[in-house]
Amino acid sequence: MKASKVIKGTTTPPDIISFIKSAHFNRNIIIFSLFLNTIIHYITLNRHQGHISTDIISAHSYGILRSLVPAVITSLFLMSPGAGFSQNKGEKEAIPPTTRILFVFDASQSMGGQWQSGIKFNIARDLLARMLDSLRGVPNLEMGLRVYGHQKPVPPQDCNDTRLEVPIGKNNISRIESILKNLVPRGTTPIAYSLEQTEKDFTPCENCRNIIVLITDGDEECGGDPCAVSRALQQKGIMLKPFIIGIGRDFRADFECVGNYFDASTEHNFQTVLKVVISQALNSTTAQVNLLDADGNPTETNVNMTFYDNLTGAVKYNFIHTLNNKGLPDTILIDPLITYDIVVHTLPPVRADSLRLTPGQHTIIPISTPQGYLRLKVGNNDLTLRDLNCIIRQNGKMETLNVQPFGTTAKYLTGKYDLEILCLPRIMVPDVDISQSHTTTVEIPSPGIVIIQKSVYGYGSLYSKINNRMQWIYDLRENTLQESLMLQPGTYAVVFRSKYLNHSFYTIEKTFKIESGVSTTVNLYSN
Repeated sequence: MKASKVIKGTTTPPDIISFIKSAHFNRNIIIFSLFLNTIIHYITLNRHQGHISTDIISAHSYGILRSLVPAVITSLFLMSPGAGFSQNKGEKEAIPPTTRILFVFDASQSMGGQWQSGIKFNIARDLLARMLDSLRGVPNLEMGLRVYGHQKPVPPQDCNDTRLEVPIGKNNISRIESILKNLVPRGTTPIAYSLEQTEKDFTPCENCRNIIVLITDGDEECGGDPCAVSRALQQKGIMLKPFIIGIGRDFRADFECVGNYFDASTEHNFQTVLKVVISQALNSTTAQVNLLDADGNPTETNVNMTFYDNLTGAVKYNFIHTLNNKGLPDTILIDPLITYDIVVHTLPPVRADSLRLTPGQHTIIPISTPQGYLRLKVGNNDLTLRDLNCIIRQNGKMETLNVQPFGTTAKYLTGKYDLEILCLPRIMVPDVDISQSHTTTVEIPSPGIVIIQKSVYGYGSLYSKINNRMQWIYDLRENTLQESLMLQPGTYAVVFRSKYLNHSFYTIEKTFKIESGVSTTVNLYSN
C-alpha cells in the first residue's frame, strides 16, 4: 500500500525556542524568574528616585532579597519534574553521531584567474579559512582536506593529480589552514578521480556522518563521470549527498547530479553559501509525521516508523509515533541530507518513498493510515483459550498478514479481511470489515471436549458430518491410546482400525455430538 507524498514546509522556530525545549525548561519557572527580576528592577528604580522609603525596605533587606533570587530560581529549576538535569532510570542518552567533513578543494590552473577583487584561489582560500576558524570547539566534528590540481603543472595533463593533504580528524583546523596557505594552483581538474579516492579517506565508523564539500571553478577535464562516482559512493554508504560550491559562474547543469549544488558566482555569494553549507552539514532538521485517519486528521499514533536511506536501503531511524500533550504529532530530529523511504508498521504496513527534507525548515509528512480494531472472542470464555489463533489475510490475498490469538484485540488498516480460525474444525470467515476507530468483534461458540479412548494402537481419523458429507478434520495418533480434543459444537464421526487386524472388515465407525462446554467420551474398542 502506497501513501501520499504531499509534504509541507514551515519555518523552523528560533534557536532559543529549541534550546528551551531541549533543556526541558519549565515555563512557570521562567515566568516566575522574570516576575522576581521585575520586582527587583522596580524597587531599584524607585529607591534611587526616592519613591520608596528606606523605612519600607532597608538596604540590608534589599540586599538579601537580591541575593535570594538566583538561589530561589535554581532551587525551583532543580525541583521541576522537567528539569534538564534529570534522566529517567533505564533511559540511555543517544550518542550523537560524529560529523566528518572532507573539503575537496580545486587548486587547478584556472583557480589562478582573476575574480572580482583578486585571484579566485586566494579569495576562496581566505574565506574558507575564516569559516574554519568559526568551527573551533564544535563538538563531534572532524575535518580533512583533499586537494587536486596542485602537484603538477599543465601541460602535460596529469589526471591522477589529487592528494589527501590533511587526513580527517579532530582539532586539525590550523593544519588545514597552513596547507591552504602554501598551495599554488597549477594543474588540471580530475574531479571524478578525486571523488573516487575519497572512499579511502573515510575510515570505517559506525556512528558517523560523512560529508564532502567540493569547491571548484570548473568542469571535469579528465573524461571521468563525477555523477556516477558520487552515486556509487552514496549507494555504498560511504558518504551522504555531497555539497558542491561553484565559483565564478553557474555550473548547476553539470553538478546537480553530483550533489547539492550552490552557486557562488560572486565573492559575497561564496561567503554566504559557505555558511549555509556548513550549517546544513552540522544541523539536523525537525519534522513530524502526521498519521492520518479516514477523515484526514492526524489522530493515528503509537506505531513504529522506520526511516530507510533511499539510496543504500540502510535503516537510519526507528521512531514509535506519539502525540504530545496537545494531541499533536511529536517533533523528531532527523538528518536533512538523506532522501528517505518511510515504512509505517501498521497491519498491513504503509510506505512513503523518496521523501526529501528542506534543511532549516520544519517538514510535515502526511501518511494515510486509517485504522480500526478486530476483537476475537470465544463465547464467554475467551480468556481460557489463548492458545487458539486466527490467521488474518487481506481480502482476496493468500499471504498471511498476522496470526492473532483469541481473547485479544488488534489494530488494522480499514478495509476487508479474510479470517481462518485455527480451531477444530477450521472456520473461514470472509469479508470482515474494519472501519475507522470501530471495534469489529468476531465470536465463535465455546468448544466442547471429546475424549477418544482406544484399547489398542491403530489408524483412525476424525470427520465432521454436514449435510450427510464427511469432512476430514484430524488424524488420530497411531501409538496413543487416549486423546482429548477441543471441537466446535456439531456432529462428528470417528473411523478406526486396529494396527494388528489386517482386514478392513474390522473398521470401527462411531458418530457423536459435541455441545459447548460439555465433555464427551468415545470408546473405540476392537471386537
